[in-house]
Amino acid sequence: MSPTSVADRAVRRHGWGRAVAAVLAGLAAMLGVAALGLWAAGAAGLPDGAFARVVVATVVTAVGGSVELSGNAGVFAQTRAGLAVIPLSVALVGALVIAEAFLRPLRHRAVTGAGEPARWAARIALLWLLALIGLALAARHTFAVDLRNGTLSDLTGLFGVAPTLGFTTNVPLTVLFGLLWLAGVLVLALLVSRAPPLSGRLLRFQRAARPAASAAVALLLAYVVLGAVAAVVTAATRGHAAQTFAVLLLGLPNLAWLALTLGLGATWHGRVDGPFGLPLPHVLDEVLRTPDVSTLNLRTLAEHDGRAWWLLVAAAVLVPAAAVLTAVRSPARTPAWRHALSFGAALTAAVLMICLVGRISAHYGLSVLGIGDLGGGLSGELLLRPELWPAVGLAALWGLAAGFLGGLLALPVRRRAGAGREGRTRAR
Repeated sequence: MSPTSVADRAVRRHGWGRAVAAVLAGLAAMLGVAALGLWAAGAAGLPDGAFARVVVATVVTAVGGSVELSGNAGVFAQTRAGLAVIPLSVALVGALVIAEAFLRPLRHRAVTGAGEPARWAARIALLWLLALIGLALAARHTFAVDLRNGTLSDLTGLFGVAPTLGFTTNVPLTVLFGLLWLAGVLVLALLVSRAPPLSGRLLRFQRAARPAASAAVALLLAYVVLGAVAAVVTAATRGHAAQTFAVLLLGLPNLAWLALTLGLGATWHGRVDGPFGLPLPHVLDEVLRTPDVSTLNLRTLAEHDGRAWWLLVAAAVLVPAAAVLTAVRSPARTPAWRHALSFGAALTAAVLMICLVGRISAHYGLSVLGIGDLGGGLSGELLLRPELWPAVGLAALWGLAAGFLGGLLALPVRRRAGAGREGRTRAR
């Protein structure tokens, strides 16, 4: 065997080892965050050892997988349940860990062709496929529903009804959307990071798209950080620490990015009924807990709490700041209208993503001989959906205006940077 072939095999083994480490690190981070969040939410007390299965199901939904609820209560009873929600805290942690592991081997390259990242991504994708299949097969369980006391308890005892609730996964859909989620994470990581410069035509595209894309990602992460600070302050000053940290560990980006869209002027519609609640912030629960579907925007929030207008102030500060960051990182002599177009496209894509992944639909109920929804925590509904195209249109307008303003505000910074480089050149 030639020394070259031995070296090639060693490189391949090393590459597979790194890929295994990347996938395991991402899964461990997601499972850990999901377990802590569900434990804080009180799910550790689920019957029949369901906690571990629910943790796995949470990770499945975080990567876009399909979890289906089902129930059985015998001949005389009927159960109904549905769930469509993405725990974005879990998804964000997994995306950050996997993206960092994906980029690390590429950081020390002067220039990277398309082949090396593609091979590296293919290894991760194959291992991720196996992990998705394992998660989908493990995320299924059935457990009994505790009826406590009351009319339904008496009826179920009389008719011998033993209601159960279960969940399972649609394996093909979970694999499909899980792979699409991974592809999005890897492509965005390669586009946003400045570490691995690509070669040829890919380099030109990367240079053109990277400033606006990285600024949009920075904007989204800034909202998450501000939301985390607000959550910690709320837990320290107003109590309900367990509920607050459950929301932080499971759905902080859901709320933080909802705040971004509301600050831009978007409108959502939703309803909370039954034991479902939104403990952070409490004003959302007040607006949405109505007999009919409620309208959620800055005006309706301000009717309950005038501090809601600070969402507009936050957007008016952070969005132009992200636009300035785009202009500073863009190639020299790029006109302001190009900054407007690039940042407008990036912000529009970010808001479109929020509107698609931030939707929530959850409901469950139990009836016996047509008698149901009698309280006792046996029924509930949680609904949240955006007015999609008005939100996207507002994002485009904000992005165009902020991008143009950012291009103008960045001119002094770029002039000082150019003068500094010219001075250093003359000194040499």
